[in-house]
Amino acid sequence: MRTAIIHYWLVNRRGGERVLEELCGLFPDADLFTHVHDPQALGSPVIARHSVRTTFVGRLPWAAKLYRHYLPLMPLALEELDLRGYDLVLSSESGPAKGVITAPGTLHLCYCHSPMRYAWDLYHEYVGGFSPLRRAFVSPLLHYMRLWDQASANRVDCFVANSEHVAGRIRKCYRRESRVVHPPVDLSLARHDRPREDFYLFVGELVPYKRADLAVEACNRLGRRLVVIGGGPLEKRLRNLAGPTVTFLGRQSGATLAEHYGRCRALLFPGLEDFGITPLEAMASGAPVLALGRGGVLESVREGETGLFFREQSAEGLAAAIQDFERRGVRLSAGDIAAHAAAWDAPRFRGAMSALIDEALAGARW
Repeated sequence: MRTAIIHYWLVNRRGGERVLEELCGLFPDADLFTHVHDPQALGSPVIARHSVRTTFVGRLPWAAKLYRHYLPLMPLALEELDLRGYDLVLSSESGPAKGVITAPGTLHLCYCHSPMRYAWDLYHEYVGGFSPLRRAFVSPLLHYMRLWDQASANRVDCFVANSEHVAGRIRKCYRRESRVVHPPVDLSLARHDRPREDFYLFVGELVPYKRADLAVEACNRLGRRLVVIGGGPLEKRLRNLAGPTVTFLGRQSGATLAEHYGRCRALLFPGLEDFGITPLEAMASGAPVLALGRGGVLESVREGETGLFFREQSAEGLAAAIQDFERRGVRLSAGDIAAHAAAWDAPRFRGAMSALIDEALAGARW
């Protein structure tokens, strides 16, 4: 069975790329297609073993850095891919990936991390800070992307969502049902037996919707130590916002990240996420999670046992959660928190995806 896997872009290794690695493991002979591929920045030996082909977007000037600026061309680029020789097409969707054209006898199954956030539910947040001139250009573009995104959903035979939260987004944006398979968590470096130290941890790309600013502001107000791991366009602004108790480490290796998960007092998770692999990575190392009580994190964190939720997405709300945590903690031990997270390991993901793919290949549709 000839298999093609479509992923939006391969420029770093985050949650979507870890899911892709598991799909590559299920289909070791699959061909990979993407818009932009930067093997050095990606740093994935698993993906490197596959044939990776890029659309014409990858041949445009400085595509590895400016790929988001080429978003208007990505629908056309996907439709130019010739996939007639494939029996199975798996698309990994968060940016433009699912809009490929397949043959009538080809099964197209889409693993959806989320409909494009910046075009749908986060649209107003995304364009809210733009100048009037930039907004006048971007708004019509995203209107076009929404129309194409919804139309291209009809090309998918079966959707798999990465959380119940995303299944709701798929239902709202595409009017389609989906099955839910939570993404895998890498447990290989996790240790819960390290001594806990007196600092909080934020991990993630420093982009607006992750809301690292709330973690920085809350720890500034309370005078608590905070370690920030991650990089991105907001790093300079966040460094200027940070007080003396906040330390930035930039992007770090998996081993360094696992060490900090194992030593921190708790992970701060103030953003609204589709699912959230970071909280599970922290819990796999025995760390409690203080999270915004909305989105996919409700499916992994158990209130009062493995973490605490705050309801108001503000520095005040997060600061109150930190103080509440320091007063009463959580009920489960580090070992029990780690055991809870182990239910999301990679073998569970592979087994669930294999079963759904077999069901779809046998003719089931949802």
